Amino acid sequence: MKFLVINGPNLNLLGTREPSIYGAADYAALETLVRDTCAAEGIDVEIFQSNHEGAIVDEIQRGGRDGFSGIIINPAAYTHTSIAILDALKSVALPAVEVHISDPMTREEFRHISYAGMACVEKFVGMGIEGYRKAILFLKDYCS
Repeated sequence: MKFLVINGPNLNLLGTREPSIYGAADYAALETLVRDTCAAEGIDVEIFQSNHEGAIVDEIQRGGRDGFSGIIINPAAYTHTSIAILDALKSVALPAVEVHISDPMTREEFRHISYAGMACVEKFVGMGIEGYRKAILFLKDYCS
């Protein structure tokens, strides 16, 4: 089993960007949690982060070509704007799980729509980086 974890814009600033919303854990802590969880579960994982929509689309498409079992994606701000990411997720036909560190439904109204989520089998929101662990465990069961 092999998962692709994709993170969108500004997630590289975790720990310094609005810690009252996103918590004190930095991006390195998120990567460690993902790698440790996958290792404990016997899952190979690749982690990708970009602030650029097209790079995220390219990575989703690569996931569809390169034998991944599933995708865990936090599209960040592109959640609410990117039909391109939605279309890419639909085109690869891999199970995808959406993750958000905060809960977009408790924030500004423009954050309430999730285009990417329309192509996902599950979502985990508002759990901090722990949501990634839950997404990994869910996707493992889903893919088994």
